[in-house]
Amino acid sequence: MADPENTLVLETTKGKVVIELRPDLAPGHVERIKTLARKGFYDGIVFHRVIDGFMAQTGCPNGTGTGGSDLPDLKAEFNAEPHVRGICSMARTSAPNSANSQFFIVFDDARFLDKQYTVWGKVVEGMENVDLIKRGEPARDPDKIVSMKVLADAA
Repeated sequence: MADPENTLVLETTKGKVVIELRPDLAPGHVERIKTLARKGFYDGIVFHRVIDGFMAQTGCPNGTGTGGSDLPDLKAEFNAEPHVRGICSMARTSAPNSANSQFFIVFDDARFLDKQYTVWGKVVEGMENVDLIKRGEPARDPDKIVSMKVLADAA
């Protein structure tokens, strides 16, 4: 049974996506994602960078990949979890400790990212909806996260 405190439910313009959080891999990043989700930070944010066969990125309040939350950047929590289909990992600049609010969901194996980006979760339901997200950098009329909630709060 899923742990409601470590399960995210995203309602996207393409349908529901459920993500299992991995505090065992990246406790600081999981805490940040939950904090922002609980503030409603991700509600209405677009998937601003979607590359076919690679990943769908979201979490920028500007919708361009240039912004983050008003919270400080996170210390890297790189781990050995492989970047394979359905993995959720934190976006960052070239500086390792620059992750803040942006994250991406991997469409296909992207093992070249292993141990260089912080994996914090995995899609456990609705990956077929992630597959439908409009491609582009940025996409015209991009898909978005309508709402993102921690399952424990959704009841």
